[in-house]
This record gives sequence, C-alpha cells and structure tokens, in this order.
Amino acid sequence: MVTIEKLKEFGANTEEGLARCYGSEALYIKLVNMIPKEGSFDALEQAVANQDLDKAFEAAHALKGVLGNLSLTPMYEKCSELTELLRAKKSVDYTPLVEELLNMRKKLCIICEE
Repeated sequence: MVTIEKLKEFGANTEEGLARCYGSEALYIKLVNMIPKEGSFDALEQAVANQDLDKAFEAAHALKGVLGNLSLTPMYEKCSELTELLRAKKSVDYTPLVEELLNMRKKLCIICEE
C-alpha cells in the first residue's frame, strides 16, 4: 500500500501534492494509485516506436500535467525533458528516455502494490 512516506522516498514532493488535493491524503493516495494504469504511458511508448513525434508529444505533455499535479518529481522531471525534446522535434533517439520513464512507473507500481 502506498504511503506518504514511501512517496517521499521515491522523490515526490508530497507536501505540494497534498496541497493540490486540498490536504486530503486519501484523495492524493487515490490519484497516485491511478498513475500506473495511466494510458498515456502506453501511448507514448507506441508513438515513439512508430516515430510519430506529434502523438508522442501529446502523450508526454498529458503525462507531464498529471505527474506535475501530483508532484511526482522524478517522473515529472524526466517527462518534462522528453516533452521539450518532442516539442522541438529534435532528431534524437527517444527510446532511452521513454524507457527511463517507464522504469520509474514500474518503481511506482511496486510502491503502490506493497
């Protein structure tokens, strides 16, 4: 079960995330538990695999908003980096960045399942 303490260890700014949830720990935890199932991760991975930078940008930008609102800082920072590269349509291999983000999602999944 995810706890505020585990999220802090993960690197989340829980004070900020809680403030966005009007101080409701139950709401914050509920929203965090929804992140592992967020469909934009799969959409991002698929779009990068298909080299569809427009769809990849849309998915990354959506994730950036969700992760930022919940103050899941490590994931938000990686997603922000990815979003800005995609926005500029830089000619780079996005796969390693997406894999890093997906690995962070796996770590969050483990925290949510403990």
